[in-house]
Amino acid sequence: MTIKQISLFLENKPGHLNAICRTLADAGINIVTLSLADTQQFGIVRMIVEDWARARQVLEAAGFVVNVRDVVAAAVADQPGGMARLLDVIQQAGVNIEYMYAFAFRRGQEAVLVFRFDNPGRAVDALKAAGLNVLGGVDLFEPVGG
Repeated sequence: MTIKQISLFLENKPGHLNAICRTLADAGINIVTLSLADTQQFGIVRMIVEDWARARQVLEAAGFVVNVRDVVAAAVADQPGGMARLLDVIQQAGVNIEYMYAFAFRRGQEAVLVFRFDNPGRAVDALKAAGLNVLGGVDLFEPVGG
């Protein structure tokens, strides 16, 4: 089970991230989580939104170049070794992690991590076989306990 992530390149200048966020806000699109990696001149903003197809359309109409990627969201025990267990499973499955980032909230006693794998299907199969919780879009967009 994968979810869609949108990615945009942006120039590393004041206001450029705000332009992306303002465009989405004005369209009523909620950002669930985002990650920003930068160099001195450019950055890559990766985000999960509630309506990725509409977000893509709105952002492209505003002149942004948008890429859509399949990512995997997995819950791990929020305790020492929780992430190591998940990484053990991924290593044993022979899947490479291209990048990852974490959500800023918990789901009960679990933390949520987002991964871009070179083989998302194999990663999902391995995580599920190991009894780890792989989340879908519906899981991410509903409030905890909701």
